[in-house]
Amino acid sequence: MLVSSIFTGTSNALASEKSRQASAVDLKIMTYNLRYLNNNDPSPHTWAERVPAIKKLILNEQPDIIGTQEVLYQQLKDLETNLDNYEWIGLGREGGSKGEYSAIFYNENQYSPLEYDHFWLSDTPDVIGSKTWGNTIPRMVTWAKFLDKKSKQSFYVVNTHFDHQSANAREKSAQLILEKIKEFDPALPVVLTGDFNTSPDSVPHQTLTSEGAFNDLWDTAKVRINEDLGTFNGFHDPTGGGPERRIDWVLGKGNVFTHKIEILNDYKNGQFPSDHYPVMADVTLSY
Repeated sequence: MLVSSIFTGTSNALASEKSRQASAVDLKIMTYNLRYLNNNDPSPHTWAERVPAIKKLILNEQPDIIGTQEVLYQQLKDLETNLDNYEWIGLGREGGSKGEYSAIFYNENQYSPLEYDHFWLSDTPDVIGSKTWGNTIPRMVTWAKFLDKKSKQSFYVVNTHFDHQSANAREKSAQLILEKIKEFDPALPVVLTGDFNTSPDSVPHQTLTSEGAFNDLWDTAKVRINEDLGTFNGFHDPTGGGPERRIDWVLGKGNVFTHKIEILNDYKNGQFPSDHYPVMADVTLSY
């Protein structure tokens, strides 16, 4: 299991190395709430039955990075077994392997984490499991700075799961994320993935996309697929609740050009791989 740490590289980067950097990175990035493992979901939506469907979806789509939400440690191990070439970064929201993760999966053949960390969505973000804004369960962020091995360029991925009950917690969570990313290298692009548990016309969305912070890649994409859908299907609603229930977002900060973004409404014979549809964006990061 990966835990908080910082991989430090050599400080004396050579000019010749910089000269080999490409000016762009093409990236396929997905956000996916995978529904936590439990004994209450009936067939065909038990975790054991859903794993093959999730595997098929991911292998068909070939995302480079996946921001996941709601996964427990056993689910991470199952995904690790089923998804060749993917590694993950994460920490349970209650510390160690306890509780749900907001884990980031990445294709280890193409990307290396240079540094990563976690913080909690509360007034005490460095305190594991902390909650101070009216949410009854802890909420957190996992972030990583990745190196694209081919281009030698770097970028950040931030992944989160906002509270489903407290509007105050969601609003303050958005504000905290904006504060935290000020610590990042401002020259590098940032992609934010998550289940935000609120609609695109909400205060948290407005906060995250105001004053040149993030852009919602759904709005800036050259091509949008399944615009009539939402992302929460609840294992029964093929419409995902409609556009007002587009609660899973991919946001970008910096030079992020979105070629295409899609709500992936895969389901077959009454089985949905999760109670959320994943969202995937094909982007180019420019440097």
